[in-house]
Amino acid sequence: MATQLFKLVVDATTTTDTDINPAVVKYFYELRETERTGDTVTIPATQFIDNNGDIMTGNLTTAVTNNGYYLLFINGVLQQSSLYTVSSDGSQVVITDAATVPVGAPITLIVNNFAPVSDSSTTVTT
Repeated sequence: MATQLFKLVVDATTTTDTDINPAVVKYFYELRETERTGDTVTIPATQFIDNNGDIMTGNLTTAVTNNGYYLLFINGVLQQSSLYTVSSDGSQVVITDAATVPVGAPITLIVNNFAPVSDSSTTVTT
C-alpha cells in the first residue's frame, strides 16, 4: 500500500470589534502683543480658555505619542504642524513665523487622543 499524507482540515471564523474612543479637547485664546517676541508667540497654558469657557488653571492636555495629534487654527485657518509646538508637559504653545498675525486674532488648539479597544472572538469548526 502506498504512503498517504493526511491533512487536518479546520474551518474558523474570527470577528473583531474595535471602539476608537476619541477624546477631543479644545482650547481658545486671543493673541495679545505681550506674548509675542519678534516673530515668535509663546502662549502659557493659563492664558487659554477651555471648551466650557473656563480659564485654564493648569497645563493643557497633551497628545498621546502614536495615538494623538494637535490641530492649531489661527483666524480659523489650520496651521502646518511645523509652525508650532506644544511643550511636552502642556505648559505652553510656541508659534513661529507669527510676526504678521494680528493682535486679537483667535487661536484655537485642538487635542485629539484615541484609546482604541478591540475584542476578537474565533469560532472553530472541524
